[in-house]
Amino acid sequence: MATRVRCTASTSATRRALVPHERRHVACAAEDLGPGERRIVEVAGRSIGLFNVGGRVYALHNGCPHNGGPLCEGRIGGTTLPVRGRVFAYGREEEVLRCAWHGWEFDIATGRALADPAVRARTYPVAIEDGQVVLRL
Repeated sequence: MATRVRCTASTSATRRALVPHERRHVACAAEDLGPGERRIVEVAGRSIGLFNVGGRVYALHNGCPHNGGPLCEGRIGGTTLPVRGRVFAYGREEEVLRCAWHGWEFDIATGRALADPAVRARTYPVAIEDGQVVLRL
């Protein structure tokens, strides 16, 4: 049985660091998730999208906070960015995930919606350990 710890910290990152019952789950071999690739896996009853962006691996819950759609099945790309005045340029290539249902855009690294950073998809701690992609849940 997991030990429960009362946490008085106010941020989820701090709470996550203090939770002793997180479990290590091997999601896939690191070689199966090359740069620019995605993989959707079921881990502990959760659908989770794994993304390799420029050699860094990220994990997002496969449910859009907007309306519950399959977020991680959406298009990966970039977005328009302001350059100056009314001039825009395309940027952040391969860093933005667009929900498959309604097109909401999310930063793959943080899970935050680009249009409203207060809205975010759940992210999970993930690392490469001994050639395996490992999630902590």
